[in-house]
Amino acid sequence: MFDVAVFGSLFLTLFVIMDPPGITPIFLALTAGRPGRTQKRMALQAVCVAGGVITVFGLLGHQILDYLHVSVPALMIAGGLLLLLIALDLLTGKTDEPKQTKDVNVALVPLGMPLLAGPGAIVSVILAVQKADSVTTQVSVWSAILAIHVVLWLVMRYSLLIIRVIKDGGVVLVTRLAGMMLSAIAVQQIINGITQVVRGG
Repeated sequence: MFDVAVFGSLFLTLFVIMDPPGITPIFLALTAGRPGRTQKRMALQAVCVAGGVITVFGLLGHQILDYLHVSVPALMIAGGLLLLLIALDLLTGKTDEPKQTKDVNVALVPLGMPLLAGPGAIVSVILAVQKADSVTTQVSVWSAILAIHVVLWLVMRYSLLIIRVIKDGGVVLVTRLAGMMLSAIAVQQIINGITQVVRGG
């Protein structure tokens, strides 16, 4: 009742898109000056918001696409382009780190969405759920989604300890590696979308 290949593929894709190591310094910047208990609570809130958004799109993604008259190949190509933009940001280090805002719960916006539940993650989940044509693959897909959110929560909850261990240089290194992997996934997704369009035509 479990497909390891499906689980591993989606988990890896979401890992490089959501970038747990890269989110650590952003989370620390957004929650700076707050008590440790508040930081832990905000980590849980951000993960819950991201999980809620992704779950909605995972469950209703097909209906949303039908309503908007968007085909899966078009979504794959558009998603691939979005992933490629994210990958280029990771590779060049040009990601914009949002400034801390006292008047807004940063765990909801921008941390929960769009930093965690961004367009790349949403597109990947919609496509993964659509491709899951059996109970086994469905279980594997949702297990991967749950697993990555658990990882995100643990990384943010223990971010103060993690940043001491891997240092800023480690975060930069992992972010660059994630960018390389994500760019390959993005290009492959674009190729798959174009291939489906050609075959359909």
